[in-house]
Amino acid sequence: MSRAEQFTRAILDARLPVPDGLLDGAQQPAGRRFSVYRNNVAVSLTEALHQGFPVIAKLLGQENMDGLAALYLRAHPPTSPLMMHYGDSFPDFLEGLEQLSHLGYLGDVARLELALRRSYHAADATPLDAQHLGTLPPDTLLSSRLGFAPAMTVVRSAWPIHAIWAYNTRADAPKPQPGAQDVLITRPEFDPLPQPLPPGGAAWIALLQAGETLGTATEAVTSDFPDFDLSAPLALLIEGLALTDLSQ
Repeated sequence: MSRAEQFTRAILDARLPVPDGLLDGAQQPAGRRFSVYRNNVAVSLTEALHQGFPVIAKLLGQENMDGLAALYLRAHPPTSPLMMHYGDSFPDFLEGLEQLSHLGYLGDVARLELALRRSYHAADATPLDAQHLGTLPPDTLLSSRLGFAPAMTVVRSAWPIHAIWAYNTRADAPKPQPGAQDVLITRPEFDPLPQPLPPGGAAWIALLQAGETLGTATEAVTSDFPDFDLSAPLALLIEGLALTDLSQ
């Protein structure tokens, strides 16, 4: 193991000793200074997880979240100098912890929070003129392909993740009820907006993202969801300024 690797491991794990040969500015052993620096790194990364996954932190509580942050830091050290990327593997990490197996929804709730963060930092895009869509003949519209803003994404789950997220972020939100939820994230203004999709909506958007026409995607989804109405998810996309292009 190289000295750089030893240094990195020691910084991220307070159980390890200070690497040999480290000196401070006065050319004295840097034990105390190294410990202070190591503590600052741990505190900063722990805070980054709290800020990046506030609903997970609320669900687990301060002490449990701090403990998880320490475990996560040792298993998944930062791979980017940008704090906004820290925690990319946190949803999978939560699902891999046996002690949290009774809280099966945590991984998907964390994926929703991660998707919201990515949407916030995504590139801007000029939205499609909604009035233009309204002027198109139905046949032309159904034969069209749609382009999407980088800030738009869909998170699918077997758990009521939007309801769980809303219950822990909004004072007037109802208590979550069992059931699967797919969530559309758009960014119509400065902050991302998560909204639950109707049944079939996530599959419909996935087909459109894969390059299918509006008509083909709708026909395919309707075979599995006979009550599917494209007007509902299409309205969410238009209102969320998530459409950027329309082509034949």
